[in-house]
Amino acid sequence: MTSETPSRGRSARRTLSTGTLVRGAVALVVTYGLAQIAAKLTNLWILVFGSIVVAVVLRSIADPLIKRLKLPNGLAVGLAVLIVLSIVSGIGFLFGRQIFNQMEDLSTTLPRAWATVQARLAASPFAGVVLDQLKGLGAEAGPALARAPGVALAMASGFATLLLVLVAGVFLAIHPQSSREGVLAMVPMARRARLRAVLNACGAALNGWLRAQLVSMTLVGGLVGLGLWAIGVPAPVALGLITGIAQFVPIVGPIASAAPALILAAMQGGQTFWLTLALYAGVSQLEANVITPMVQKNLASLPVVLGIFAVVGLGIVFGPLGVLFATPLCLVAYTVITMLYRQDVLHDEDAHAPGQAKP
Repeated sequence: MTSETPSRGRSARRTLSTGTLVRGAVALVVTYGLAQIAAKLTNLWILVFGSIVVAVVLRSIADPLIKRLKLPNGLAVGLAVLIVLSIVSGIGFLFGRQIFNQMEDLSTTLPRAWATVQARLAASPFAGVVLDQLKGLGAEAGPALARAPGVALAMASGFATLLLVLVAGVFLAIHPQSSREGVLAMVPMARRARLRAVLNACGAALNGWLRAQLVSMTLVGGLVGLGLWAIGVPAPVALGLITGIAQFVPIVGPIASAAPALILAAMQGGQTFWLTLALYAGVSQLEANVITPMVQKNLASLPVVLGIFAVVGLGIVFGPLGVLFATPLCLVAYTVITMLYRQDVLHDEDAHAPGQAKP
């Protein structure tokens, strides 16, 4: 009997070890499979986040209606949608014809202005390399135009995707609590209260950032439009509108929106070009040092360097949609890391998340 006991113990240990290895291998395979599925669905996660952003916008309008008028969620969100549509329609009614005419002028004036800029570059002895690059781009224009039907199809697909995001955002705005509790149902009960606070802070951070961004876009677009009108650059309203909308995409948007105005200004002459360049540089500095700190006071803010790396990193991972939602995604990630790691793990008493209520 004594001789059989050690052999049974060794057999049990071998069985236990084999079972542990099998369970570990299965867990590894399942984890790998889930990671592969998540990687294949990267665009889906961006669309889900876009729907959340739409829901946050609608709730920022609907919540005051619910609080003051005691309206149900569905009716308040419906009124929020009508308010947004009314604002867009009102802008279109007041400035639509002017914007349309100036956009049409831009489409015909920009090619002539670009040809003028190229001709002036040709007269400069230092512009040979630049012109060679431009010619190379021109040689590639033919194949690019041949892909125009594919581009049109992609635009149609993008419009359908945008419609899907808007509809999903409306449904999320109507039932935000049930959506949040559905996510929390997948975590242990002991952690739900803390994670609920984190999700609420993320929503508050997005709400504050979006309000600040709307004010910044309006002020920057208006200042640029007025400045271009005073300088004498063609289509100032259209260019101001483009600049204001481009503010939503940090870093890349403002730089790209300045290019058409600078090309048109270069056609007008050297003085107009330098005044336009000074206008964009001045408005950019005003936005960074005055407008943004002013509108983000007591609202959600994000370290500038994190925003820069977010645009680059998420643009590489998710493409154009990643660039578009880089800042709000980074803001949410910053809020989650601050609350769950700096506060809960490191016990950093000075750590404060963007959307978290101050003690």
